[in-house]
Amino acid sequence: MTDPSCSQKNKRLTVKEPAGWFAAGDSFRKALTLLSDGAFRLFSFLCLEADRHTGRHQATQKELAGALGKSKRIIGNYVAELQAKGICNVRPGNNQFARTVFEISDRYWPYHRPGETPELPEQQAYVASVRECFLALGCGVGEFGVRDVRTARDMQERGIPLALLEEAMLMGACRKYSSWLNGGAVEPIMSLRYFEPLVSEIQEQPFPADYTEYLRKKVQQLGKVWNQHAESLKQPRQVENPVMPASVNNLENAGAKK
Repeated sequence: MTDPSCSQKNKRLTVKEPAGWFAAGDSFRKALTLLSDGAFRLFSFLCLEADRHTGRHQATQKELAGALGKSKRIIGNYVAELQAKGICNVRPGNNQFARTVFEISDRYWPYHRPGETPELPEQQAYVASVRECFLALGCGVGEFGVRDVRTARDMQERGIPLALLEEAMLMGACRKYSSWLNGGAVEPIMSLRYFEPLVSEIQEQPFPADYTEYLRKKVQQLGKVWNQHAESLKQPRQVENPVMPASVNNLENAGAKK
């Protein structure tokens, strides 16, 4: 007679949720013993959110603070602990909008990281030009990540000319700066995908021959104005001493003579 309990044990286990899970093994257990409760909680969050191919996750401390229900100062302490114990490599963003890149160390990352597919020379040139233009806009997050590289490759494979993509980026940057200067939310351009609708827009209604150069100069002009505006907001305001009316001064002088 077959033991029902043995039959149940021999059944292949299946995961209830097809996605979103993480392969927590010995390295994960080791991190549990090394880290404080808060730092381990941050480590767990980063593991769940990280790209499985790279072991990286991009986020600001404000975003992490919101996700974990902690202050930015406390999150900063947890990040420092992850770095000090060699569990996570941290690359801060280049500006106030840029996300910090968190990369789980190989020793604590349970997945093999596949090597990047080698690029052909024409692919390298296309991606390099897109990266240069994207970073020069000044209204983005300040970095061109792995996902942006993939987007650039995809656009090249779809036959999108480099000049057309550059026009879309310049037009998008002009609109972004104009929005900021008109009091809109100061949110940077997060990725190259932001410009995909603009590519379609320009394909439907191409620019005149000399319009690209106009946009390039306009981006530089708006960027300069925005930087000056942002810098002025950082300057402390000087409060002048109030000027006393003549009648008040006369009263004070009269009182002094008495």
